[in-house]
Amino acid sequence: MSLTFPILLLLIFSTSSSFFITLAHCKIPRLGISPKMLKNEPDSPTQKLNDPDLKMFYFNQNLDHFTFTPKSYMTFQQRYAIDSKHWAGAKDNAPILAFLGEESSLDSDLSAIGFLRDNGPRLKALLVYIEHRYYGKTMPFGSAEEALKNASTLGYLNAAQALADYASILLHVKEKYSTKHSPIIVIGGSYGGMLAAWFRLKYPHIALGALASSAPLLYFEDTRPKFGYYYIVTKVIKGTSERCYNMIRKSWKEIDRVAAKPNGLLILSKQFKTCAPLNASFDIKDFLSTIYAEAVQYNRGPSYSVTNVCNAIDNNPPNSKKGLLDRIFAGAVALLGNQSCYDTNMFAHPTNNNKAWRWQARKFTLKTMLKPDRTCSEIVMPVGYDKQDTMFPTTPFNMTSYIERCKADYGVTPRPHWITTYFGIQDVKLILRKFGSNIIFSNGLSDPYSVGGVLEDISDSVVAIKSNNGSHCQDIVMKMKGDPEWLVMQRDKEIKIIESWISTYQKDLKALNISI
Repeated sequence: MSLTFPILLLLIFSTSSSFFITLAHCKIPRLGISPKMLKNEPDSPTQKLNDPDLKMFYFNQNLDHFTFTPKSYMTFQQRYAIDSKHWAGAKDNAPILAFLGEESSLDSDLSAIGFLRDNGPRLKALLVYIEHRYYGKTMPFGSAEEALKNASTLGYLNAAQALADYASILLHVKEKYSTKHSPIIVIGGSYGGMLAAWFRLKYPHIALGALASSAPLLYFEDTRPKFGYYYIVTKVIKGTSERCYNMIRKSWKEIDRVAAKPNGLLILSKQFKTCAPLNASFDIKDFLSTIYAEAVQYNRGPSYSVTNVCNAIDNNPPNSKKGLLDRIFAGAVALLGNQSCYDTNMFAHPTNNNKAWRWQARKFTLKTMLKPDRTCSEIVMPVGYDKQDTMFPTTPFNMTSYIERCKADYGVTPRPHWITTYFGIQDVKLILRKFGSNIIFSNGLSDPYSVGGVLEDISDSVVAIKSNNGSHCQDIVMKMKGDPEWLVMQRDKEIKIIESWISTYQKDLKALNISI
């Protein structure tokens, strides 16, 4: 859950400064259910969720599910939560709704996710929430310091191990509640949405079905979408205000022009009220690009609203002498609020959740090219500024340079083809039609990550539900009083599909004369 990183290109330190400036615009945006990056969310929120019906537990989990070496038998404590308030019980084979955690703490998920609590009473379901290994309080090797230390300990952090964790805990829960035949529906958002879909494919004997919200499981090298993430960012901002779009597009050269002046970086630092002096113009460009990406990805209002950002940029009161960069700064303030200063180097001291996700997703800032602090593994998403991304200077993703830098820095080669090999999604329509069932892929088409989602029905039971205005994971977050009608209808459609799966399953139990 975790969700502003420029794409790595192999740098030669004699490279011209203009190349660095161009490169700074190329970034891989974060995944994650809630907008947290601009706030640099702590590993566990200080505000605790006040829900007396939730009970916390720890499960003694295997470190390695796939080998039989002595070290693989090491265990760690994995955190999960259960709400049994509305569960009809084992005698009725009442269902289990299981939320599969992503790159965030369980506390954050519990405070953001509403789909289970909103629908638990309707389904008379047992609610289970599981924290992902290496996030929050679920740390192998006894501590975050030890778990996140290097590639030797981080090597156990991957999607396959996480899915096996979930399988073990869900079977444990069924045994604990003596409910052998209760159907399980797994739910996840963003990276967790990918996990939910993959879990249904890998463990169909455990999960009856899956709701995969905003899951960009086709955003990999072998299944690269025609249009990229920043194409949608540009499209949404331009659709909101063409004037806003044009001013943002012009601002990059204006930032470079000011930076080239004597004391230019100091001028920019004062203009944007940065907490520390800027070292280069790409610092502020990276910061602004993050704002535009997050505003679009989590465009839910009132806090995160593209309209608010563009209204601030467009605003032109009478007798105003606002320059272009004054307007750009006003847009940043509209999203972040008035602050004494703005931290453009928020990841100088990354949280444990940040460190873990960087291992999984290989995300870099330009600063870490010069002083790297992270490693490489399996979730390699080829996100770049392509020719269609007209609000940003063109800087395509470069896989060769990406791999070479991983090898040079850490002696570790990322596996850009492993996800598609292991989960078999190269030809998603054929594979899911032949081997998949009972999966809902939900996407909002205003979410930049929707370009990597499944947007068409594959079969009668592998279905795509999409909305033109939806943002990232909007269907599974907490209900709000002012939710638009289309969102209410989308959620209702999703739960009716899940009810049909459960109904068919219950009929099958009766037909086979299977009881508790």
